[in-house]
Amino acid sequence: MFRKMEVSGLAMDPHTNTPILILKDPKDDTALPIWIGLLEATSIATELENIRFPRPMTHDLIKSFLDQLKVQVERVEVYDLRDNTYYAMIHLRDGSASFPIDARPSDAIAIALRTHSPIYVKEEVLLKSQRVENTAKPLFKSDNNEKWSEILETLDPKDFSKYKM
Repeated sequence: MFRKMEVSGLAMDPHTNTPILILKDPKDDTALPIWIGLLEATSIATELENIRFPRPMTHDLIKSFLDQLKVQVERVEVYDLRDNTYYAMIHLRDGSASFPIDARPSDAIAIALRTHSPIYVKEEVLLKSQRVENTAKPLFKSDNNEKWSEILETLDPKDFSKYKM
């Protein structure tokens, strides 16, 4: 069984300086932290903050492809947690055909945010993550979007790649 979740925000793990994506069930206090890469966190944060770059970033480009091909994102599912790695699927629909695409959760969620598609997490994943969290050191979780806005405002597009955007 899957539970509908929403992006609650982003935080930084103070021990590793790794971004953490926080998914939350809007009906209760159930939360799922997913450690993600800086570029994916930046993509998610820019969408949450409605920040636009002069040239499309990767997830914006994917959305443009989907729009041009008239393919809809039906939903995103985080369906497994194995060896501290989360697994996700993007469920696409092209007319009457539906097909899943394997994806990293961070990429799937960045695309879901851009396409306003629902995000679901398998109950089993929530249970597994609680066992992992209980053995981990406490995390700094912040709802402070101002910190992310400050980080995003200081980013230089050159930081992302040696190639021009």
